[in-house]
Amino acid sequence: MPSPNALLDAVAFDDDGLVPAIAQDAETDEVLMMAYMTADTLQETLDTGRMVYWSRSRQERWVKGQTSGHAQGVEEVRLDCDGDTLLFKVQQDGGACHTGFRSCFHRRGDGDGWTVDGEKVFDPDAVYE
Repeated sequence: MPSPNALLDAVAFDDDGLVPAIAQDAETDEVLMMAYMTADTLQETLDTGRMVYWSRSRQERWVKGQTSGHAQGVEEVRLDCDGDTLLFKVQQDGGACHTGFRSCFHRRGDGDGWTVDGEKVFDPDAVYE
């Protein structure tokens, strides 16, 4: 991984101090989820090797897997050409999606609506009681 200072200096955070972060499975290249990071959560992610995001709805730091146990370990980080989007290759424990699916992108447009690809890998009602 790049040095934390080099990466933080290269990232173009938006006016709210956020940058989109995409999590992609390091082995399969499956896109798992997209969330946001602040400079502090990016720094913590780089320091710990575990994904830490910023929850816009709760306005607080969010350690992926802290509640569910479905953590993401960082294997690689990339920055897009404009410096305004991060891509993390991760090792995903369990499902990435809070609805129980491995990926948040489990719905596919089929012309008349949406088709669900795959099956749930965990029961969200049991995990988020």
